[in-house]
Amino acid sequence: MKVLVTGANGQLGWDMILELKKRGHEPIATDIIDSFEQDCEYIKLDITDKSAVHEVIEKVKPDAVAHCAAWTAVDAAEDEENKPKVYAINVLGTKYIAEACKEIDCKMIYISTDYVFSGEGTEPWEPDCENFAPLNYYGKTKLEGEFAVKKALEKYYIVRTSWVFGSHGNNFVKTMLKLSEKYSELRVVNDQIGTPTYTPDLARLLVDMCETDKYGIYHATNEGGYISWAEFAEEIFRVAGKNTRVIPVTTQEYGISKAKRPKNSRMDKKKQIDKGFSSTASWKDAVSDYFFRVSKI
Repeated sequence: MKVLVTGANGQLGWDMILELKKRGHEPIATDIIDSFEQDCEYIKLDITDKSAVHEVIEKVKPDAVAHCAAWTAVDAAEDEENKPKVYAINVLGTKYIAEACKEIDCKMIYISTDYVFSGEGTEPWEPDCENFAPLNYYGKTKLEGEFAVKKALEKYYIVRTSWVFGSHGNNFVKTMLKLSEKYSELRVVNDQIGTPTYTPDLARLLVDMCETDKYGIYHATNEGGYISWAEFAEEIFRVAGKNTRVIPVTTQEYGISKAKRPKNSRMDKKKQIDKGFSSTASWKDAVSDYFFRVSKI
């Protein structure tokens, strides 16, 4: 199976390439950088360039496109000067890719987020819930991306995830470790609840999906229950052997950020099990695996 991966140099895109190669598939990496460090075919691509998107997908003729590219800097997305670029990447780029997939009749995986919901309450969000109410501009653009995919295609997998971390790129784990070098204690919010998602585990699930025709909307995070960011930080420091003290605080006590964050990021994942896909590892096992991998680099 030939799979074109956008945002291949990002956290998830990087591990998608690794997983596809491991299974004997043919990955085609794309991103906006000049060169790509993994051993596979690479095509430089700006997804906001409609003609370039159509040209590349028509030329490659992939069996599937894994659309991992996105603007993910949530606070920066709130700045007025950034909003046109955020929209171009998250909405228009997604629309161009979906339309190009339709032209050659190929599958598309679109990575979305729990931020399409309001973040209120305590019940886990179900994949087919349409009670959308994004709190910030990033969430709004990711939701519009979902609409663009559903409008253009029937062969799609929309996969919402949260709290993503992996060995390639920036994430909460790396931020906590960096801050622990400067501070002996850190204030971390304890009233935003969800589950971390480890990119190697998510990549395995996405390739599992891509190997089937079980299209639809899914939620995907690691297993192990729902936790707060403070609990995530505590486990990071425990596994890393750090003595950094975590001081749990409320979102209000932590201080206002540019973008509002959901307090309820719980996501119901029963659908993926009902469809026959394997569950992912626990988030604690994922944190341990992260440090094992980083130690080998």
